[in-house]
Amino acid sequence: MTGMIRNFYAGGNTAHGFTSLMDSSLQGLDRLFILQGAPGTGKSELIRTIGEHMVSTGHDIWFIHSASDNASLDAMIVPRLKVGMIVGTSPYVIESIRLPEAELTYIDLGEGCDANQLSIQQIEIDNLNEQISQAYQHAYAGYAQALRIHDEWETLYIANMDFQAADELTKEYIDTLYGERTLDKESRVDHRFLGAATPKGAVDCVPNLTEGLKRYLIKGRPGSGKSTMLKKIATAAIERGFDVEIYHCGFDPNSLDMIIVRDLEFAIFDSTAPHEYFPDRVTDELVDMYTRCIRPGTDEEHAEAITLIKERYAAQMKQSNQYLAQVKSLQDELEEIYIQSMDFSIVDRLKDGIQQEISNIGVIG
Repeated sequence: MTGMIRNFYAGGNTAHGFTSLMDSSLQGLDRLFILQGAPGTGKSELIRTIGEHMVSTGHDIWFIHSASDNASLDAMIVPRLKVGMIVGTSPYVIESIRLPEAELTYIDLGEGCDANQLSIQQIEIDNLNEQISQAYQHAYAGYAQALRIHDEWETLYIANMDFQAADELTKEYIDTLYGERTLDKESRVDHRFLGAATPKGAVDCVPNLTEGLKRYLIKGRPGSGKSTMLKKIATAAIERGFDVEIYHCGFDPNSLDMIIVRDLEFAIFDSTAPHEYFPDRVTDELVDMYTRCIRPGTDEEHAEAITLIKERYAAQMKQSNQYLAQVKSLQDELEEIYIQSMDFSIVDRLKDGIQQEISNIGVIG
């Protein structure tokens, strides 16, 4: 029997810089393999290969994707075995990970590098790293400016918001989702991102994450209360003892995009751009916050101002996304330098050793 893969992000290129929620996904692990080594040493491919092996042997896994490279992974978790693997290099600060119960095993893929060959190209390596750092800084500054523009957009709708109606709507859905049901235990709370700003633009994992669940698709405008509603629904889950997956906005991590409570088989999420979806499953249900909570005629009355804000916002986001694409191009150059110096047979041996250790955990478990 083949296992299931769940895909999401634990780090994002946001308006507040790089934001990591990785610690949350590592909670409860007994064993963590931390892969170290320069770009191009095979960390992501090793994670993917071992993850696919675990799936083929019937284990459900989490693939945690990289926001900086659409084809790369930052981590892999096997929840039932309480074991995981993570890329232990920047931008994640491994030293800050607090897992007092877990056994940490560091694996240095840099063992396969020819140090002499790399030393010849050290100036080029340093130059590429500096350019990558500068491109990230430009991207983050641009996203911060885009957030300020987005705040203008929100302010317009907040001024026309019926907060009592929003509170009533939220209470209706809390009653619908939970009723009188509670669990006599402490909730596990997982903080994640459902998507990210990437070198290829905004991407998300909504279809995979919501597979098999009753879905509530929230429609509305910036400032119409979508995130506040989700925060209250998450709080209700925690108060009632249900495990909850809290998905933060990949643009502004202070806002929420989705709540999933798998014990009750539901997902409720902000279904507006850049993760816009429409009902395509029999059980999908729309939640229209614009109709319920915003003064009628607001769109029409402020049409000109809204159009100008949208244009400024789109232009700023496009420019910032281009900097991420530049980062990816520079990273590809950097990786190629390291790839040419690598003996990947050493990486293969390390991979076989890790895979055997994880498989043994499965046998013991």
